[in-house]
Amino acid sequence: MTHRIVIVGGGAGGLELATRLGKTLGKRGKASVTLVDANLTHIWKPLLHEVAAGSLNSSEDELNYVAQAKWNHFQFQLGRMSGLDRELKKISLSATLDENGQELVPARELAYDTLVIAVGSTTNDFGTLGAAEHCLFLDTRKQAERFHQQLLNHYLRAHAGQSDTVEQISVAIVGAGATGVELAAELHNAAHELAAYGLDRIKPENMHITLIEAGPRVLPALPDRIGGPVHKTLEKLGVRVLTNSAVSEVTADSLITKDGQVIPASLKVWAAGIRAPGFLKEIAGLETNRINQLVVRPTLQTTRDDNIFAFGDCAACPQPGTDKMVPPRAQAAHQQASLLAKSLKLRIEGKSQLPDYKYRDYGSLISLSSFSAVGNLMGSLMGSVMLEGWLARMFYISLYRMHQMALYGTFRTLMLMLGSRIGRGTEPRLKLH
Repeated sequence: MTHRIVIVGGGAGGLELATRLGKTLGKRGKASVTLVDANLTHIWKPLLHEVAAGSLNSSEDELNYVAQAKWNHFQFQLGRMSGLDRELKKISLSATLDENGQELVPARELAYDTLVIAVGSTTNDFGTLGAAEHCLFLDTRKQAERFHQQLLNHYLRAHAGQSDTVEQISVAIVGAGATGVELAAELHNAAHELAAYGLDRIKPENMHITLIEAGPRVLPALPDRIGGPVHKTLEKLGVRVLTNSAVSEVTADSLITKDGQVIPASLKVWAAGIRAPGFLKEIAGLETNRINQLVVRPTLQTTRDDNIFAFGDCAACPQPGTDKMVPPRAQAAHQQASLLAKSLKLRIEGKSQLPDYKYRDYGSLISLSSFSAVGNLMGSLMGSVMLEGWLARMFYISLYRMHQMALYGTFRTLMLMLGSRIGRGTEPRLKLH
């Protein structure tokens, strides 16, 4: 019987793994590879802040799972994982409903021989009063598009207004990690673009952006030599940056910090902290940590079941020789997908000794929209090299192109780049609907 590999989660890591395994094991009939996701299309999560600001049209940069499966010799199943039976080696998928609440795909079970869980993470609001009710999150394409629509609605209402009063918009972003910082810069750019297209009742200087960070500096997970220049650039752009300011409550029209400061905001985004999806918590007796991540060994196998692997943001993977876990970053998921493509091949060949994953930090790049970019690249030959400006921007864009190459191959990625270049002259520079 053909070995059944089921991968749950079509994010960057899960989709790359399904594509690699399909091209090797699936194409040769050595394994049946099935990818499960609750959506029909994939968009690279680091781009969601651009979707939210309108500088990226998500329908043009999305990938269809059904088509990708056909091209790369794996199967795709639409559904959301809701349960796990380790004894029978089956996962449960809940029913999928259409926009009218009618059942589109029924609840069902999928059998596996090897299960890989790569469901990523969601934003952690830490139980802050009012956050879930009044804040927008940027975990999915749908959420990013909802933010963009609300932003655009403010401009359209102002544009249709007849009064002579100065129209304003205030945006508060909680969390000065990569998502919060990049969103703040993209919104500043969007304000100028919207005015240039005639939606100028709200002047660029009247979009008030506040970035709120509980810790002492922006980009707390990255070296200070990156965070420092980014902080200065944001302030030059007119973004108000508040550090050492933990949010204690969110209301319909403001945020309140622990020291009592009230920050008015008509649009509020929560971009601080992550946690794995709630359904993973101690699922079928597997070990999880306080933020619902599945605890795995360096082989990426779960600690209590060798037949179940987990990687990416939903996995707590130790870094050998330290007390730290692998950070929840796109480069880690990419590296782990590459390792698992080899490991699962060895497993099917009957090898019990699987290679350990060792995290390699190749540096960090932060894009500040069209204004600047900053970061550092790390390698064994050159050490750590600081990048700023145009060169850093080019390296940042290349990260997405590398992701596309892993999914599409070199030729199709070049065609996508060419099509994108041609399309620039015929489409607005900002999504206006």
